Amino acid sequence: FVDYAARMGWRYTLVDALWDTQIGEPKMRELIEYARGKGVSVLVWYNSAGDWNQAPQTPRSKLLDHASRAREFGKLKAMGVAGLKVDFFGGDGSSMIAYYLDLLADSAPYGFQMNFHGSTLPRGWQRTWPHLQTMEAVRGLEFATFEQANADRVPVHAATLPFTRNVFDPMDFTPLAMVRLNDRVQRRTSPAFELAQSVLFVSGIQHYAETAEGMEQVPGYVRDFLAGLPEVWDESRFLDGYPGQYVVFARQGGGHWFVGGINAGPGPRKVRLDAGSLGGGVQSGLLITDGGDVPGFARRRVEFAPGRPLELELPVAGGFVLQLD
Repeated sequence: FVDYAARMGWRYTLVDALWDTQIGEPKMRELIEYARGKGVSVLVWYNSAGDWNQAPQTPRSKLLDHASRAREFGKLKAMGVAGLKVDFFGGDGSSMIAYYLDLLADSAPYGFQMNFHGSTLPRGWQRTWPHLQTMEAVRGLEFATFEQANADRVPVHAATLPFTRNVFDPMDFTPLAMVRLNDRVQRRTSPAFELAQSVLFVSGIQHYAETAEGMEQVPGYVRDFLAGLPEVWDESRFLDGYPGQYVVFARQGGGHWFVGGINAGPGPRKVRLDAGSLGGGVQSGLLITDGGDVPGFARRRVEFAPGRPLELELPVAGGFVLQLD
């Protein structure tokens, strides 16, 4: 995964639960040093633990008070860790909210990027603590992998989130399963629907779920699109949509506009992109849609202008992305 991140130009990779026992600190130091040589920083997982949490995954019970956090954070900083994903929080009571804020206050001096999972909504905390990169607080892609009933709900669910949960950004949905989910369930969305989530969903760090092996199976132009997405969106514009049916957003970053759209309706959906909503004048760029290239993508150059919109038809559970020049 470090090599994968380096190939894609992504600056972070996450080492998830049980790293303390399955890898161990000496080997983790080696991994972090290897990643540093590739220009990749390593984030590590922690169990929030406490009486609210019986989950056995480790490391656990290491962050419960200021003194233990200081010891753990000092050790991690010396190892070269860049940030933490803290999981399995317990409710929205005042003591738990205080725990979130204590974690943010104590991690800030170490420069750690923070990600909270099994968590509440961020509620604007990232404005006070800008190292809070993202929070889960959503039935993300992980839920779709548990059973087919969850996977069946993904199209409508994904078309609802930009209007609901992601208003309280950042949202760590962990999107993007362009090739497959797992052996238990079948994905109900098209590859282009999955790709569009990279534009539609907003997160300080976007944790893509697609594996290195899966990414190697998609066309090179899809990899180039993902590698070229900016780390920060400077502006966002809602273009069209209705909760649970379809949604089209445009986001600008790095001097370029990116547009993503998905259709969750029972039938095909026609959408129109107007040049006026994207700065006016003649607009041109690369459009990626559902199509015939393995595993189900197509691309073409497009051009549209005021009075001459770009008209698209999205299939059921289909989508598109557009990168303007």
